[in-house]
Amino acid sequence: MKYPIRSVFLPVLLAVFAAFFQGAKAEESVDRLLFSRGSLGPRELAVIVNEADPSSVAIADYYQKRRGIPEENMIRVSFPAGSDNLPRAVFESVKRTVDERTPPGVQAYALAWMAPFRVDCMAITSAFAMGFDQAYCSTKCGETKPSGYFNSASRAPYTDHGIRPAMMLAGRTVQDVRKMIDRGIASDRTYPGGTGYLLNTSDKHRTVRAVTFDRTVETLGAAIRLQRVDADYISDKRDVLFYFTGLARVPDLDTLGFVPGAMADHLTSVGGRLTENAQMSSVRWLEAGATASYGTVVEPCNILSKFPYPAVAIWHYLEGETILEAYWKSVARPGEGVFIGEPLAAPFAPQVIEQGGQVTVKLFSPRSHMLSLQAAPSAIGPYRSAVKTYVLIPGYNELSFRLPDTAAFYRLAYLSGEGAKK
Repeated sequence: MKYPIRSVFLPVLLAVFAAFFQGAKAEESVDRLLFSRGSLGPRELAVIVNEADPSSVAIADYYQKRRGIPEENMIRVSFPAGSDNLPRAVFESVKRTVDERTPPGVQAYALAWMAPFRVDCMAITSAFAMGFDQAYCSTKCGETKPSGYFNSASRAPYTDHGIRPAMMLAGRTVQDVRKMIDRGIASDRTYPGGTGYLLNTSDKHRTVRAVTFDRTVETLGAAIRLQRVDADYISDKRDVLFYFTGLARVPDLDTLGFVPGAMADHLTSVGGRLTENAQMSSVRWLEAGATASYGTVVEPCNILSKFPYPAVAIWHYLEGETILEAYWKSVARPGEGVFIGEPLAAPFAPQVIEQGGQVTVKLFSPRSHMLSLQAAPSAIGPYRSAVKTYVLIPGYNELSFRLPDTAAFYRLAYLSGEGAKK
């Protein structure tokens, strides 16, 4: 990885911090109360199973049971297992079958294997998400086709962008994958503490993301603990929620304690080559206790937009999105990168609890914001004037109230305005 950061991507970098999001489409409901934001759930995720690979079958069966994936969302195909590369011609045949069998409401995929992890020059998660397209592959360290899902407010990527983001249920053994799945499930709606470590290493070619770190801490530091660390690695930390670094191999991972739901990756040339290679495989993060990671499968030439922007990943995660959504939205040009982990992990997802007419809302916010309780005659609206408005602080919030009897349905919706980035 020898190439300098390119100025052509500075507008993208600045845009990361320029504008954030309105509420989106998916809704979480409890009785008469709706929430204007939600994250992907088991009915929106399809699991692709390679029946020629016993490990894939075992992983998929376990994941279906643990996450409650509907049977119609289990897409069973067959292709040669174990090799790193799935040739394009074979992939195209498998992809046609997957497309035919995918229920219309599915917005994302989980791939139940570790190999193959690429389709010729594309990462296999991107190939399933967007279809094989040579434009997603670089030549002579050039640009690749961008993703319209990058930094998007969408909670329905296929409906809105024609993309079904994919993540691999990857691990060296079935037992390793089961542990990773269990961590993801254990993280749901836990609103964890922990620290995000942003490492500026001595590897000048791989630490190019460090130019974003100070602004990341400034933007998100009120909501969650973030530390910029000028060192090659950290050791003996027991509170790792995020770990973003740039190094070919990261030492001392086994001395760390990762919070369930943790996100971690190292910017390097071929971390996405999940089986053994000259650099550290991204699977090592999962083995150390992270819940998801990312790496490139071919030489990306340290172009920033081919790797996760920590600020974008953390922001969307804190807004309650799944780890799959947050990670995918953080990569502007994901064609060469593979996403691995437990896709539905959602430690910061909002929770609405109603007991005896008393409503408790638990949610996390990356910034100060306004939340409005709105009334409507039906579940689909129209929702009109605010019954009550709440001020959210950065970090964990808990609201408690009783629903008035002036309308049939109510909605909690985020408002734009002073202190809120639209």
